[in-house]
Amino acid sequence: MNGTQWIIFILIIQIIHFLGTWKLYKKAGRKAWEAAVPIYNGIILMKIINRPWWWVLLLFIPIINLLMFPVVWVETIRSFGKNRLLDTWLAILTLGFYIYYINYVEAVTYISDRSLKPRTGLGEWVSSIVFAIVAATFVHTYFIQPYVIPTGSLERTLRIGDFLFVSKFHYGARVPMTTLAAPMVHDTLPVLKTRSYVADVNPATYKNSWKNRLQLPYMRLPGFQTVKKNDIVVFSLPADTLVQFFRVDKPVKKPIDKKSNYVKRCVGTPGDSLAVIDGTVYVNGAQFQLSDRAKVMYDHNIYSQKGVSSRLLAEVDASDYFRKYISGNVNQNQYNALAPYVLGANRTANGKIELITKENGIPTDVIRQLRLSLTEEKPRSRIANLTQDMVGQLRENETIDSVVRTVEPKGGYGGAFPQRPNLYPWNNDNFGPIYIPKAGTTVKIDYKTIPLYKKIIRDYEYNDVKVSGEKVLINGKEANSYTFKQDYYWMMGDNRDHSEDSRTWGYVPADHIVGKPVFLWMSFDNFNEGIANWKPRWNRIFTTVGGSGEPVSYRWYFVALVVGWFIFDFIRKRRKKKTN
Repeated sequence: MNGTQWIIFILIIQIIHFLGTWKLYKKAGRKAWEAAVPIYNGIILMKIINRPWWWVLLLFIPIINLLMFPVVWVETIRSFGKNRLLDTWLAILTLGFYIYYINYVEAVTYISDRSLKPRTGLGEWVSSIVFAIVAATFVHTYFIQPYVIPTGSLERTLRIGDFLFVSKFHYGARVPMTTLAAPMVHDTLPVLKTRSYVADVNPATYKNSWKNRLQLPYMRLPGFQTVKKNDIVVFSLPADTLVQFFRVDKPVKKPIDKKSNYVKRCVGTPGDSLAVIDGTVYVNGAQFQLSDRAKVMYDHNIYSQKGVSSRLLAEVDASDYFRKYISGNVNQNQYNALAPYVLGANRTANGKIELITKENGIPTDVIRQLRLSLTEEKPRSRIANLTQDMVGQLRENETIDSVVRTVEPKGGYGGAFPQRPNLYPWNNDNFGPIYIPKAGTTVKIDYKTIPLYKKIIRDYEYNDVKVSGEKVLINGKEANSYTFKQDYYWMMGDNRDHSEDSRTWGYVPADHIVGKPVFLWMSFDNFNEGIANWKPRWNRIFTTVGGSGEPVSYRWYFVALVVGWFIFDFIRKRRKKKTN
């Protein structure tokens, strides 16, 4: 829905409102024409139902208005004596059209001094819940939203099991585009596991669907920062076609604001030239300087003539390595008990069983319970994912002979964007150079360069793109250049060899930016192993995400604040009792 269509839609709503309420306005001592003037009629209606004028603003805020319209319908009929539970349900279930019946059929009387206090305990409870949801949705949508890190693409900077507060106001809150959606949830309704929004997800009918005509155009409130290099950014995944996060199903086309949310580090901003050379990022010809808080990880080959033990790798907190156990015969019951920990099993030439696991291995108590005799191999060479600090610790160990970063060679295609190996044989370690588009800039377009920009021109800026031989056709006309309509960014994970990022799916459009993580309020180890196995990372709780130097925890300040509030509230209540 473009701006003109949205204005027409609002005018239609105003006409519907006028036709259904003008008699009620007159019965409340107002003029009939006051029900017809946009915005003004809302202010007058708030006076009629004895509610503050600023409720009118809530009726124009996407998502919030879905909660407020039913409230206003109910308040309107109650202002004319319709207080039965049946009346309330009729107002809600008819989407407010029950007011037409009251306006034209019922002989109602306006109650100017009606009590605004709910008549029953249940009514008071419902009222409190509704306005708590309205307030929480407003904060959630336009100011601060909680997130949890489910994957390891930013390890060890941000860790799996980190709970974040993400600021929407730093970059300016993106106004919801999907106008018919449940509040406080993203793309899926909890428990029901169905879509939380109304929009057409069928690619064949997506463009012409009436559901998508209810979509608002991209709008963003003013912010006080722009996305800069080194910022950690939450954004809507451009390549998302999953029904919901982590659920593999038939691909769907989703509205921008209902795509899965990802968090990565911005390494390239509009107008930059970016390349990755042997795993190192270069921007505009210079090596990219990471924040001192960034803990970048790469896969390394660790070699020791004496063997590289899992104990040593665990001591430095390495990750993404495999362990191999050798066992005698394992019966079916024993293997079933080992299955949650084992990736695979092989029989060796001498009849033994090899059990392959991830770095966590097989718990000792499980081995004892199953009465197994296992020996873990200690290979001379192992691949593990390490930060630079971990590399330094291993190199200082006298049993380790070498630690060398693994690098995919230049010219070896590794499935990297734009997925055209004949023209761009790139991989995660040797990639580019590539230009990051800036709004208003023009680039040359031909059959060689179109793979880099086709997704932008077609999917993000909504043009028809076809390639016929060596000719590029945009909206049916041959084109040799293209001018970009919005800014784009390049996002990468700090866990460089285990991150699906811009190297895989390309540019992140400006209209996909969600917000900036600012605060880490909780953090758990073993997050993906069930809540019973969660272990708090105390040094990370109540720390800031940005800034420089070692993160500082503010948890004791928070504890002191909470304790202080309870003491204050206790003293206040005691004094109030004495006064009464």
